[in-house]
Amino acid sequence: MAIKLEKGQRINLEKNNGSKLQNLCVGVNWGAIEKTGFWGNKKMEAVDLDASCATFDDSNNTLEVIYFGNLKSKNGSIKHSGDDLTGDMGGDDGLDNEVITVDLAKLPAEVAKIAFVLNSFRGHDFKTIPFASIRIYEGTPSRVNEVFATYDIANDATFAGSVSMVMGVFYKRNGEWKFNAIGESTRDRDLKGTLTTVISKYL
Repeated sequence: MAIKLEKGQRINLEKNNGSKLQNLCVGVNWGAIEKTGFWGNKKMEAVDLDASCATFDDSNNTLEVIYFGNLKSKNGSIKHSGDDLTGDMGGDDGLDNEVITVDLAKLPAEVAKIAFVLNSFRGHDFKTIPFASIRIYEGTPSRVNEVFATYDIANDATFAGSVSMVMGVFYKRNGEWKFNAIGESTRDRDLKGTLTTVISKYL
């Protein structure tokens, strides 16, 4: 695939060899914030970002929400790696802090769309979070085969002042899965509000 996506671009989930993507991952990486104390001493402030996704039917009714409080869909086709409450405290270790995996072949038949969102749980401005980034790829949490969407949150001025964003929406059309790379911040403060925005604006 190896396509560098632009925001709003829509693509087929087809690999270079013509086969369809089946196992996809959405990984988020970020660091803790370095603070300078009164006496000039340095300390690290934990940052809690939350990757989440929601499934919808053809009528945009919410079916399931997979997030830190519900780590697996009912049939196991979508799994969350678990809540990371701090970010990388010692600098970028090159690994994603939270990963959501989706086995498209095992999704229930009624699932027509999957929206992925990101929220800053404690309200840290995206712009202030070191090396905050998102990648959507084929593979597993421990192996990256092909990356087909990346968002460099920390170095994108459009995310400044925001604590919530919509990463993208996978949707099924004529029996095939496609991807809409949204990559836009929202004015919401929490997951519930962000999903409400997704339903009203992005499905």
